[in-house]
Amino acid sequence: MSSLENTQIDFKQAENPLGIVFGRFMLPDMSEHACQVTELTKDGATFITTSVPPEGQSIVAYLEEVGRIEAISGPARPGGFAINFTLRGPRLERLQQRIQWLKERGEGDSANNRRHARYEPSEKVSQITLPDGRVYSCEVLDISVSGAAIKTDVMPSVGTYLMLGKMRGRVVRYMEQGVGIEFVKQLDRTQLPPVTGPSTL
Repeated sequence: MSSLENTQIDFKQAENPLGIVFGRFMLPDMSEHACQVTELTKDGATFITTSVPPEGQSIVAYLEEVGRIEAISGPARPGGFAINFTLRGPRLERLQQRIQWLKERGEGDSANNRRHARYEPSEKVSQITLPDGRVYSCEVLDISVSGAAIKTDVMPSVGTYLMLGKMRGRVVRYMEQGVGIEFVKQLDRTQLPPVTGPSTL
């Protein structure tokens, strides 16, 4: 079993009030790793990732809608590790402005979160196929024209593209029971599988 599948995620910590922010970071050995950014403040953040470096390492990261940042790795946290920004002066001011913008946008989007009606499928058993071809069984908890929530024993990295049955999507969040998937192309209502009614989750 891979280290990715063994990763334990603190799901409450993985929720980000600023909305979903993805990124990639580079370590001193020039290796690059994907991450989801949580607890983003003017001083630092938490990176949710399977690659946790020792404390005190220099990190260069590229964060969606934030840009390039420089930081020092901090202590390990459930599902990832903390970072402390090393930006100063105008660069720090620009970062603070971006964080404030993301916060305001996140507050505006919160009312529209999962805006499409969710349904409970009558046939819950399905499977996911990862980019390397591995196939795992899963249980579809609910589904909408824009995405689905699935219960699964594996935890692909946030941002991973996969197939849920014949529908292509990407992992956008972790949940206590599995992962949330956003479809690459919004479905037509007629493309949804048979459902029993609105989801109560």
